[in-house]
Amino acid sequence: MPNYLTVPLASSHKKSEFQCGHSYLDNYIRKQAKQDIKRKLSACFVVIINPENAIKGYYTLSNAGISREVIPEEIKKKLPRAYEALPVTLLGRLAVDENIKGEGLGKLLLVDALKRSFEVSKIIGSMAVVVDPIDENAVRFYDRFGFILLPDSKKMFISMKTIEQLFR
Repeated sequence: MPNYLTVPLASSHKKSEFQCGHSYLDNYIRKQAKQDIKRKLSACFVVIINPENAIKGYYTLSNAGISREVIPEEIKKKLPRAYEALPVTLLGRLAVDENIKGEGLGKLLLVDALKRSFEVSKIIGSMAVVVDPIDENAVRFYDRFGFILLPDSKKMFISMKTIEQLFR
């Protein structure tokens, strides 16, 4: 079993103090994440780097599908034509507390999420990880790690084959 930087969100984790600068992401971890976990809509993983159990970063993962029509032609031609929707893992949210921004935790969280996604893809089919960046800064962040912008969409993706190469 691989080692991970993160742990699943638990009731002992202090969510109320988390602040990343995007109210959408702050409110999610404070008010909605536990409900989504309970309803099996997503899994939430957090970084705790202090004895007070305060969350310093988090991300969410869930299963999703994307239309083969939005995938770039050079990738689409390698895929079976039988699938209209292709299975992917959605990295729905990724956020780092403002107090430690710029220290590399975002990159570590992304690597952790990709590692989890890759390991799960060995058990449950998933051809890529998809993100829906919240703003242009997020687009640039994911672009630096090899995510490709999907045509006619704000979503970006990275294939499991590329992720596999990262972990070799």
